[in-house]
Amino acid sequence: TKFCHPILVRLGWHDAGTYNKNIEEWPLRGGANGSLRFEAELKHAANAGLISALKLIQPIKDKYPNISYADLFQLASATAVEEAGGPEIPMKYGRVDVSAPDQCPEEGRLPDAGPPSPADHLRDVFYRMGLNDKEIVALSGAHTLGRARPDRSGWGKPETKYTKAGPGEAGGQSWTVRWLKFDNSYFKDIKEKRDEDLLVLPTDAALFEDPSFKNYAEKYAEDPAAFFKDYAEAHAKLSNLGAKFDP
Repeated sequence: TKFCHPILVRLGWHDAGTYNKNIEEWPLRGGANGSLRFEAELKHAANAGLISALKLIQPIKDKYPNISYADLFQLASATAVEEAGGPEIPMKYGRVDVSAPDQCPEEGRLPDAGPPSPADHLRDVFYRMGLNDKEIVALSGAHTLGRARPDRSGWGKPETKYTKAGPGEAGGQSWTVRWLKFDNSYFKDIKEKRDEDLLVLPTDAALFEDPSFKNYAEKYAEDPAAFFKDYAEAHAKLSNLGAKFDP
């Protein structure tokens, strides 16, 4: 077992999350088009460490060359959620890949963790993708998986009592105690704020500070079934953003 669920979720998210609904032309609009396989985009600060995810995907691409990178990234992301105990994501396949690095989106389309006005920043980024407040909060719940590493993102502790022994590569700071289990712990732990070894970024805290976001965050903390339903719908929508399908 490679304990790779979190980084594969992030891979799919970051390929799709560059979408700009205000740009019609493909691939200038960004989105789920496989551009994240190119070094030019992997070098973006928000994508630090994702070369490891690409290395996990590449043997599958080599074995099944007719599958696009865009599809593989989204398949890996949805499968990782499901294998970690999360909901089944209703997926669609047939995405077309961009063909060259000059088709990668410019840096700066993905969210920052600590902007001056976290709630406004989340809306700026996600509204540009055509997503709403409910989808912002639901998708944020994917942080129930994984860890932040200061050497990659600049956020989190080098290690905590939950990460110092792994599983997998030790270190980093997780949002939840069982950071390879997909559930609603992310919302419960932010709400309770009882453990300094668990990560709460400014954009995480905003979910319980902004009145609109808080309605959904409170609901998901109390109702895991509601979270799973809304997450699955939001993840499926995200996975299709900006994609060109063939046929």
